[in-house]
Amino acid sequence: MQLRYCFRLYPSVSQRKALARAFGCARVVFNDALRFREQARAAGLEFVTSAELSKRLTAAKRTPERAWLGEVSSVVLQQSLRDLDTAYRNFFDGMKGKRPQMGAPRLKSKRDSRQSVRFTANAGWRITSGRKLRLPKVGDVCVRWSRALPSAPSTVTVVKDAAGRYFASFVIETDVCEVLPQTAPEIGIDLGLGHFAVLSNGTKVDSPRFLRRAEKRLKKAQRELSRKEKGSRNRDKARLTVARAHARIADARREFHHQLSTRLIRENQAVAVEGLVVKGLTRTRLAKSIHDAGWSAFVRMLEYKAARYGRTFIRIGRFEPTSQMCSQCGIKDGPKPLSVREWTCGACGTTLDRDVNAAVNVAKAAGLAVSACGAQVRRASVPAPRGEAGTHPKQPTRLVREQTGIPGL
Repeated sequence: MQLRYCFRLYPSVSQRKALARAFGCARVVFNDALRFREQARAAGLEFVTSAELSKRLTAAKRTPERAWLGEVSSVVLQQSLRDLDTAYRNFFDGMKGKRPQMGAPRLKSKRDSRQSVRFTANAGWRITSGRKLRLPKVGDVCVRWSRALPSAPSTVTVVKDAAGRYFASFVIETDVCEVLPQTAPEIGIDLGLGHFAVLSNGTKVDSPRFLRRAEKRLKKAQRELSRKEKGSRNRDKARLTVARAHARIADARREFHHQLSTRLIRENQAVAVEGLVVKGLTRTRLAKSIHDAGWSAFVRMLEYKAARYGRTFIRIGRFEPTSQMCSQCGIKDGPKPLSVREWTCGACGTTLDRDVNAAVNVAKAAGLAVSACGAQVRRASVPAPRGEAGTHPKQPTRLVREQTGIPGL
């Protein structure tokens, strides 16, 4: 399997200029090839092959208008053409139903939030004895190594994000050799907003709400950005401040996902989750909170880490009535509004926690040997007489306090 290892780069001023030149040349080659293919399609000609695009690139480098393309590594330009082929392949596969539908390739802009170039093995890049990354026509770039690479990387991609940070992303070819020892627990996971994840054994993981916590600081930065004149250097500085604030939120969320997914994979032999249509849920009034949770990224981490460490990952269908079915007797009790966090089964009389019950049902739907012994379930109590069941909802609060004697009510 292929793994990516990402490390922070700290290029010098001259190296940043060389990388900016490489980003620009790769972008121009991509746009030129895309325009040529679109012009051929509009004229009713056959699809232009990659070999023809490569020949046109070689010829363009000999012209005065595109002579500056020779200032960067030729591998970077060829990989830009490969990226265009990948974009077209994904677009056609989406139209055929082989993968989720994607839009047609579009022109790149120098104002895009993410710029990247890729160096393959034949580009001549390497890691020096001084633990620096030597890139062709760029130089030796300082790298902050947070961990060791398990094997020799095949390619490296240099990325510049919206916050102005540089990263080196190494692709590692490795076998599934890190299989963890067998363990007994098998769990189902119910993802939510009140709690980020609720496990079938009754464990509840609180939602950090990184975006909500940083919202006040982010609003201030965005307000300062809106007051700056467009095209000014102060606006560029304010835009960078907003991008860095978003980057800190994204980094904290990603770190939380990695730590939780790694712990769940290490402690459990099988993990089951419910297939959620996040794209549809983000059209509701809960869109901001759903984006803040990052369910899709977390599920992807669980999936690839299970494959890497020899665990079982199961995704059940999204139409399973996990919140409507009693995990004790299996009776379907019908849909319930989100405000109902606990409910009593009308068949067996068991009081169930909504989230824990859903997690247990996820595990059972996946065929895992999970019991609700650790879940928050209890036998229903004897109902009170009708006159003592509660107060009228329209009764004044002060009168309720006097009748019940509860000072905080």
